[in-house]
Amino acid sequence: MTINNVIVSVTDLRKMIGRREILKGLTFSIENGEVFGIVGPNGAGKTTTLRILAGVIKDYNGNVNILGLSPSRAKQLGYISYMPEDAFPYEKLTGYENLEFYAELYSKGNRELKEEFIKLGIQIAGLGNRIYDKTSEYSRGMKRRLIIARTLMVNPKIAILDEPTSALDVESAVRIRNIIVDMAKKHNMTIILSSHNMLEVEFLCDRILLMNDGRELALGKPKELVKDTESKNLEEVFLKLVFGDKR
Repeated sequence: MTINNVIVSVTDLRKMIGRREILKGLTFSIENGEVFGIVGPNGAGKTTTLRILAGVIKDYNGNVNILGLSPSRAKQLGYISYMPEDAFPYEKLTGYENLEFYAELYSKGNRELKEEFIKLGIQIAGLGNRIYDKTSEYSRGMKRRLIIARTLMVNPKIAILDEPTSALDVESAVRIRNIIVDMAKKHNMTIILSSHNMLEVEFLCDRILLMNDGRELALGKPKELVKDTESKNLEEVFLKLVFGDKR
């Protein structure tokens, strides 16, 4: 990894919630254009890490550097776009109006840029004429595709996606995975995501950070982690490193 290509640098990241230490000294870096996965069991600290990187949580210890800036400053400048796991569209608006609203925020008065964002959003969502229907009439998969489109259409330098295919049917999940890969390649976009689906992570991610109890268990390319742990696949790596020989 060349230092000139590093877009995110995290050193000794720690986070307390009450008396409990949620993150316990994470250190990692992410290269420009990478699809980087943060994986681990429930309670590992994945979402807290993503929320810090997205500039949502500002109270933490350690150093987080994004493009030479703090996460909150990078977010303010529009370099980061963040999709929480529980994100939903505004159901009183149509799909188009949802995209238009978000495009207005990121284009900052530039009408031409706003139109470019909307056009790309429609393309990413792939909803056809349903883009003009109220989102209250959408299936869960359609809503998720719209939220992904809303997040990626503004062409951020870094897109942060928390469980992007959570609870989706196979067809919708595959479509969203293909969108993520396509956007990373075509736009040289850095994508940071979490997922419980190890097959999905293996397909999408250039490298992963495997966490448990707020700590790093492993960091590297999925294929290398599989080889190093003498496992059949990433799911087995996960089980070995998180649960040992108990399963």
